[in-house]
Amino acid sequence: MKKFLLTCLFFVGLLWAIATFSGLANQGKYDSLVLDFKEDVPASEIESQLKAIATNFKLEPHLNSDFSGADNVYVVKGDAALLQQLRATGLGKLTESMEPNYIYETYGAPNDPRYVEQWNLRSINIEEAWRTTKGKNITVAVIDTGVSKVKDLKDTEFVKGYDFVNDRELADDDNGHGTHVAGTIAQSTNNNYGVAGIAYQAKIMPLKVLASWGGGTITDIAEAIRFAADHGADVINMSLGGGGETSIMREAIEYAHQKGVVIIAAAGNSSENAAAYPARYPHVVGVSATGPNGEKSFYSNYGAGIDIAAPGGNKQDPDDEKSGILQNTIDPQTGQSIFAAYQGTSMASPHVAGVAALVKAAGVNNPDEIEQILLQSARTIEEDGLNYYGSGQLDAAAAVDLATKGRPNLTDFFRWLRDNGYLSPKFWFDGGVVALIPKLLMVVGGYLLAKLLQVVLPFRWNWSFNNGIILGSSGLFFLRGFYIFDLPQWPFRVMGSSIAELGTAVSANHALNPITASVLVPFLLLALLLGHPKLKWFAIGSAVGITACLAVSAVLAPELVWLGSGIGARGFLAINAVLCLAIAYLSLKSETTSASA
Repeated sequence: MKKFLLTCLFFVGLLWAIATFSGLANQGKYDSLVLDFKEDVPASEIESQLKAIATNFKLEPHLNSDFSGADNVYVVKGDAALLQQLRATGLGKLTESMEPNYIYETYGAPNDPRYVEQWNLRSINIEEAWRTTKGKNITVAVIDTGVSKVKDLKDTEFVKGYDFVNDRELADDDNGHGTHVAGTIAQSTNNNYGVAGIAYQAKIMPLKVLASWGGGTITDIAEAIRFAADHGADVINMSLGGGGETSIMREAIEYAHQKGVVIIAAAGNSSENAAAYPARYPHVVGVSATGPNGEKSFYSNYGAGIDIAAPGGNKQDPDDEKSGILQNTIDPQTGQSIFAAYQGTSMASPHVAGVAALVKAAGVNNPDEIEQILLQSARTIEEDGLNYYGSGQLDAAAAVDLATKGRPNLTDFFRWLRDNGYLSPKFWFDGGVVALIPKLLMVVGGYLLAKLLQVVLPFRWNWSFNNGIILGSSGLFFLRGFYIFDLPQWPFRVMGSSIAELGTAVSANHALNPITASVLVPFLLLALLLGHPKLKWFAIGSAVGITACLAVSAVLAPELVWLGSGIGARGFLAINAVLCLAIAYLSLKSETTSASA
């Protein structure tokens, strides 16, 4: 019965989350659609379908670029309504996919100058890594706003790229974002000028997919990925992203991965509990951002899809020029070369791409091995319940050392699993969101208090009382760490929280809210339910459970919203634990007295 009740609660919550979730597809921005015709469809049939669209909808479908003809990829202006109409025509039988042509945008914002000010490079131990490799003979494709060869990229080698926005070979930057990103990867170094780059002997392949305003479509981005894979890129960096998963992007990533390309992408700057696309796709390393103190940047996405963290800047004050990522780029207004400090996961991603280039230059060729080295060598963050950092913080020296002194073997892999907590029951049962031991103490404490009360005031144990103890003491805490693809995380946090934690469950705050973490909730439950023959036992059980929750919290983690974590918080929790136990005792006494009368 107990297991059945818990299972029902879980699935009711899951179905509710699915029913109320609008999906990332509805969050993405687009003003055109992708028509990806099957390769075996005759050209005459494609032409006939395109003419029908032009006639019926007064639109002009066209090849996305000169490279689109081989894959039969067409683009047409339109929205969700047009997409539904096209699908209703039966066109789906002739196409691989018909989907939104999502617009992905840059992440980041400007500010700052020189190597002594590049705290970000020192924080990843780059100087030690340079003793072994500087990325020679490795090509990094920068899929971005283009790259302009500013003065501090003068000695950096460029290979042939392409401008997918304007369909031309010259892929200059008219925004500044791509040039800044390329500088982090391979800024000319040891040239007595400006700042340094991570893999400064690597080659840059500029691929422009974002217009001057910072946005571009997934068709251009997907084609750029394929172009990079076909033209010798070893690493791809995508400091861009948005909402919306598409098959054309997923297939392009899979294509590049099969060709041995390591793919890195920014997680996003909306402080959401999931990485954006393309960081979310398989075979893409999703990168969150940290500031000078190593903590997650205020804007960085976190949670599902984060594989590793790297410096991205953390400028809380717009005038703070020391907390950004400094590189040589262009002024988008004048096109002139400037030094500027930007911040964003856009700035974090090229750090990982640069280190990936160093690892490949050290002799590791398999993209899965390179990714494993990056993650295994990262500095582990012990308390990372909300997955701010993925496997940890990027460490260039440790990654290169691991690449040169021995590839990961089975023993190393299990050691890495152990060191990162994956072999710990805490990780699997609790997702790392809350400590397992305190939760177990709360449950056990609730049962012990109930047994003690049963000795003093004999009463008949029932399932309603039992469920009250569980939800009052710990809740279904093993649900708090669940990540089910792109479903929002907060419903699982709510289902996985005890009654005392509900005040901050949605906001993912570890501190308790004094309103719910007090005698107030069990008092109201008892006042409302004490007259009900069955639900009153749930109210009494919850009072006992909340007693255990507050008591354990007072001893182990006395932290409250508004009151902090000092003696005041500890006293508040302890006093309310006593009061909860008192009203539970009085309620039981009233029940046992009336039962014996």
